[in-house]
Amino acid sequence: MNAGPGAEQPRIVVIGAGPTGLGAAYRLRELGYTNFVMLESRNKVGGLAASETSANGFIYDIGGHVLFSHYEYFDKLFDTLLGDEYQLLLRESWVWMCDRFLPYPFQNNIKYLPKEVVYECLMGVIEAQKQPLDMSKFRNFEELILGVFGKGIAKHFMTPYNFKVWAHPASLMNKEWIGERVSVVDIARVLGNVVLDRDDAGWGPNSTFKYPRHGGTGGLFERMRPYVNDQLRLGASVVGVDADAKEVVLEDGTREPYDMLLSTMPLDLLVSSMKGTVPDEVRCQASRLRHSGSYIIGVGLRQPTPSNKCWMYFPEDNAPFYRVTYLSNYSPEVVPDATTHYSLLAEVSHSEFKPVDRGRVIEDTIQGMVNTRLLSERDRADIVDTHVIEREHTYPTPSVERDAALGVLHPWLESRDIYSRGRFGAWRYEVGNMDHSVAQGVEWVNRVLQDDVANELTYLAKRGC
Repeated sequence: MNAGPGAEQPRIVVIGAGPTGLGAAYRLRELGYTNFVMLESRNKVGGLAASETSANGFIYDIGGHVLFSHYEYFDKLFDTLLGDEYQLLLRESWVWMCDRFLPYPFQNNIKYLPKEVVYECLMGVIEAQKQPLDMSKFRNFEELILGVFGKGIAKHFMTPYNFKVWAHPASLMNKEWIGERVSVVDIARVLGNVVLDRDDAGWGPNSTFKYPRHGGTGGLFERMRPYVNDQLRLGASVVGVDADAKEVVLEDGTREPYDMLLSTMPLDLLVSSMKGTVPDEVRCQASRLRHSGSYIIGVGLRQPTPSNKCWMYFPEDNAPFYRVTYLSNYSPEVVPDATTHYSLLAEVSHSEFKPVDRGRVIEDTIQGMVNTRLLSERDRADIVDTHVIEREHTYPTPSVERDAALGVLHPWLESRDIYSRGRFGAWRYEVGNMDHSVAQGVEWVNRVLQDDVANELTYLAKRGC
């Protein structure tokens, strides 16, 4: 469909003003397209990339986000929106294990561990890699962990850490999602680091990253709002989609007609909310999708920051969180006064496999910070702020049944002019970062307005824009 400014414009409805919805809306306006509306249930934009301000003036993100990009379009957008109002930071990421911090990634820096653990990890890698690596033989993520990393690394880090993140056993997860997110083991590199006493902290796509100076991560997406404000409706909660009538049903009873629908709401909720004719197989496949939720706990202290660290991973069971970020190290503007205050951001996942007591999550988090020496007992007196952000959908689990389910869901939805994109719309965690999510919105617009089907690659977990 080619629908430029002078052509008749079919009605587009966008559900959700997170990174994907905002990316799509921004691109629509960029192309001169105005016959659309973006519906957002909350009273702010940003979705899972939004930020919240506590009663005491601390700003906390919904998770430990950083801005590094795979896309030229995202980089240019970032420059347009933020100008020079950002921080450029060098990653300092660490792993807390065996009562000490070691540089990330763990598998390249085992030399810091007790000698018996080092030996166990090395022997596990050697045993696992006696045969040439054949990724196709692994049926799930658990088998990949054991087959690539060996029993020692699996036991001490990979298995407990991934359970804390995903709140699902690794045996229920597929292996296709890992991509650049997991550093596989180069045995010569690991041995060299141990024998030659080398540090090895440079792996990863985000060794340097940017962060908005003002407003937390959400500050970036708040700056997109003026460009799309004419089509944005906040507080517009969607309760259903009538695929037969081609209408979005809102909580207040009103209906919004569409010719094309871009949905960024969780795919399982989209299908379960649908009215009209929906095949049983579609509903069945949507019910097979797995996810986890999170409690994001902010802790503010009346002290100068004690560390230059960025974020830290916690695989052991002496703390409920899997990751903690020194958020005030990203920008001095997220605390009331950076000379006298700092903030920590902890992430705790939960699911039916990993229940969490909401009533205790703040105290358990603070105790976990004491257990891992982020705080001392004496530091408790200087805690001046705690803040909890709750989200039911934070990680779309790449389960073993996911790809088969998506192979049914997306084609059927698209046959009804419904396109499900974004972190939870596409349900592909491997392209769920902020830049990926914005790209999914942009690429979808290019597809439907410019017939650019071949380049809508990101939501398929391929290289795009």
